[in-house]
Amino acid sequence: MAQPILSLRSINKSFGPVHVLRDVNLDVYPGEVTALVGDNGAGKSTLIKCIAGIYTPDSGQYLFDNNEVQVHGPRDATALGIEVVYQDLALCDNLDIVHNMFLGREQKKGMVLDESAMEVMARKTLDGLSVRTVKSIRQTVSSLSGGQRQTVAIARAVLWNNKVVILDEPTAALGVSQTEQVLHLVRRLADSGIGVILISHNLNDVFEVADNIAALYLGQMAAQVRKADVTSNQVIELITTGKSAGVASIGANS
Repeated sequence: MAQPILSLRSINKSFGPVHVLRDVNLDVYPGEVTALVGDNGAGKSTLIKCIAGIYTPDSGQYLFDNNEVQVHGPRDATALGIEVVYQDLALCDNLDIVHNMFLGREQKKGMVLDESAMEVMARKTLDGLSVRTVKSIRQTVSSLSGGQRQTVAIARAVLWNNKVVILDEPTAALGVSQTEQVLHLVRRLADSGIGVILISHNLNDVFEVADNIAALYLGQMAAQVRKADVTSNQVIELITTGKSAGVASIGANS
């Protein structure tokens, strides 16, 4: 197995008297999808916000590319090459696909926007992800389906050569066919060498696309396991009870 691109060791986070994360370990590998699962209140959102620099852990180590780093804000995480695609997608309906992909990072030629350069980069990124569902990259986002919107948000996340992309419930509001499109895109994302963290409540999606599964239970990492080594029933046990007979963790969780 390759070295993890991102490793968290003994991460703790409290809000007042509430201890939300307790000695959490997590490994994210390049070229793999790590599914982060857990019941509501298990600590998934807090853990992701610690990775993204929105929250600072109270204690623990944050390692990136095998080096300990300090992440004090979202800019620090972005500088490392970490991008988060949240459920709201943060897209502007009145702008086209190109301008959404470059929102806040527009390319300029002198005093004006370099439309042709942005268009070329946007098309290259979409082609690299084998996106075939978008008719024109000059379509406004308001004209796109839910699956197409998710595709644009994911493409924006990989446009800047990021090494880790975190996807927060990317299929939550999608139909069957759109879900399949997004899951195929998630798989291609990992196959391109990016480390993907997929947050999902849908175990069918998890077992279709993930390489390994990290299960949080009441703020603790119950186990991080290879998908091939567990059944869905064992994962459900990890999510609901924090343990499952015969499940062996990988990496620092073993």
